Amino acid sequence: MKVLLVEDEARLADTVRRGLVAEGATVDVAADGPSGFARARDGSYDVLVLDLMLPGRNGYEVCRDLRAAGVWTPVLVLSAKDGEYDQVDAFDLGADDYLTKPFSFPVLLARLRALHRRGAPERPVVLRAGDLVLDPGTRRVHRAGQPVTLTGREFALLEHLLRHRDEVLSKPDLLHAVWDPTVVTDPNVVEVYIRYLRKKIDVPYGRNAIQTVRGAGYRLAADGG
Repeated sequence: MKVLLVEDEARLADTVRRGLVAEGATVDVAADGPSGFARARDGSYDVLVLDLMLPGRNGYEVCRDLRAAGVWTPVLVLSAKDGEYDQVDAFDLGADDYLTKPFSFPVLLARLRALHRRGAPERPVVLRAGDLVLDPGTRRVHRAGQPVTLTGREFALLEHLLRHRDEVLSKPDLLHAVWDPTVVTDPNVVEVYIRYLRKKIDVPYGRNAIQTVRGAGYRLAADGG
């Protein structure tokens, strides 16, 4: 596993680097936003560990600009900012996971391994199902030409459904793809977020894109419902 660690706190960066190297990883360290962005854009990394409060360019900007540049390396945000909206903002800008400081190194390692296994498949410029459009690069969703505002989790769930449109996806499939596989999560949370999505992309437009397949899971209709 090749890791880029973007962290301006030298002692913490060295501790994390040594721990990851001891587990067999190759680790590069950048101490500010501009150099972190340059390395992540031009290097070939399996995972990026990104602090938010960085000199020169904050982590939010780094993550946003990497996604806009078509760099889809999995990003784990590692930050002392532990507010709910801090995490939502990070996910909305393209982060894949979020861990607050102080943290457990075994948990950090487990999450990095999970992101490494998941990988960074090439993502198309836009995903479509009829007049439902999701742009992974800009993190925007439109329905019938109208913008739709989604939370980070809602966006990730809709993106996965669109990537597998017309396929039946079970609750475990969706949990593994959208939620942290290292954390035990109640499968019923999938139903909750499916309901949230329907209220935003289906109900206001009289559509039925997200369909329940009884006893099997959910399917997003390729024609957008």
